[in-house]
Amino acid sequence: MNLPCTIVIPCYNEEKRFPLARFAAFSNQHPDIRFLLVNDGSKDNTVAVLRQACIGREDQVDVLDQKVNGGKGEAVRVGMLAAMERSDCTYAGFWDADLATPLSSIADLASVLESRPEIVMVFGARVKLLGRLVKRQPIRHYLGRVFATVVSTLLRLPIYDTQCGAKLFRAGPEVIALFAEPFSSRWVFDVEILARFIRQRGYQMAQVESAIYEYPLEEWRDVAGSQVRPGDFLRAFFDVVRIHRRYRQ
Repeated sequence: MNLPCTIVIPCYNEEKRFPLARFAAFSNQHPDIRFLLVNDGSKDNTVAVLRQACIGREDQVDVLDQKVNGGKGEAVRVGMLAAMERSDCTYAGFWDADLATPLSSIADLASVLESRPEIVMVFGARVKLLGRLVKRQPIRHYLGRVFATVVSTLLRLPIYDTQCGAKLFRAGPEVIALFAEPFSSRWVFDVEILARFIRQRGYQMAQVESAIYEYPLEEWRDVAGSQVRPGDFLRAFFDVVRIHRRYRQ
């Protein structure tokens, strides 16, 4: 991949979980991919770990230190806006800090944007298929399927997986506008991005669907220590309803 690409990685209390060695090995092998590591007001030494990731890669890796915890959605939002401020940014996206989706999948998502100019955003999808290493806890898988069904119904969009933390966008004014205002939800901001995009496209669902691509990931693994709890799914359902009411036609 030769086109400038920036990946935002939001981090909150990741001092012991951030896979520094894996990140360093990948970034060393792929100098064409930039990274913006956003410290979301962590209470531990996350920012020190992130700054260590920059050593020797100062032109490729930056740290954005948010002093106050604003939630994952806000960390992603400010990171994406900062990434797309660069005039040479072609693609910008965000990735979960635990690297449950390997960084090697960036190239897979980017290849869709490169080959299909009508696509604006590519979402990684955790689909368990033969030949793919997708390992999720059963309870989280089934809760996720219920959640995705609710989102699909309310948004009238046949999307399989809104919450996978691997997404890539074609940088430009249209995408910048999606991140211009703070999200109303700290956790299901991914759904709000879709709702904003639907509104942006004038609720013309055929146009919306033609601009979004879900890519079945080659590999995704649950990583121990996730900060998402089963109870958060209930809160997420209420957030989706609020998003639906706010953005419905």
